[in-house]
Amino acid sequence: MKGKIKPPRHLVWSTDEVDLDNPFQRRWFLTQVLTHGLAEDIRQLDLEEVAHEIDNLHLPKEIESLWRTFLDKHHD
Repeated sequence: MKGKIKPPRHLVWSTDEVDLDNPFQRRWFLTQVLTHGLAEDIRQLDLEEVAHEIDNLHLPKEIESLWRTFLDKHHD
């Protein structure tokens, strides 16, 4: 995904638009999806990007652990 998007309200309730070309907004949106996303939201993610960015995201400890485990198993 690139450019400006209108995110679903269950992910973003503070704004009507997220600019995915802006690195800060992109990381923030990834955090929202990994923390609050539904299966349909997660399916749209590039898992390679998630693996690359996970150290830069501010995920709750338990959620970060879950995603790291998933990404390790997915990569194998």
